[in-house]
Amino acid sequence: MSQDRAIRRLVRRETHSSRATASILTASVLAAVFLWLALETVLALLQESPLLGSPGRLGRWLTGVPATTLPAGLVAAGAGLAVLGLALLAAATMPGRRSRHAVHSGRSAVVVDGEVIASAVSRRARLTAGLAPGQVTTTVGKRAVRVQVRPTSGVSVDRDAISAAVDDELAGYSLGRRIAPTIHIMREGALGQ
Repeated sequence: MSQDRAIRRLVRRETHSSRATASILTASVLAAVFLWLALETVLALLQESPLLGSPGRLGRWLTGVPATTLPAGLVAAGAGLAVLGLALLAAATMPGRRSRHAVHSGRSAVVVDGEVIASAVSRRARLTAGLAPGQVTTTVGKRAVRVQVRPTSGVSVDRDAISAAVDDELAGYSLGRRIAPTIHIMREGALGQ
């Protein structure tokens, strides 16, 4: 395996979440149900008393469910099973991404958490605008960075300077996927900062 391919594989492993927990949980529940049904069948063949119900008794119960259950109950049970099925399907097919971003590096796989990027961007915007630590907050998404600036009351801040500083900070990381910054300057300012 080439080094580039190994690095890409490591980065993907760190930026995408595993489906192992959902797979193991689903397989365990299904295995328990099938083992129980197999045990009940073997006990019925040996003419022993069943643990919970013999296969014939379970079959009669299942065929009698529509006659003995309210239609609303059947609809609710069907809707619950449909939601469970859709949740399992979504867990299997959706790209489970973590809040991490790959940084280009020629020698190794480098992955940075979104909170680290947010903290660095907030610090750079805060220093550029000359604000106190609590006046700039940043959230980092998959493809966007939102910087919220709360200036000191009565003092204006330069949006263009903050935007240029944020762009420069993000460009310095050489992220694998470009993140578009958005600068939002709040109208109400902070007192006494």
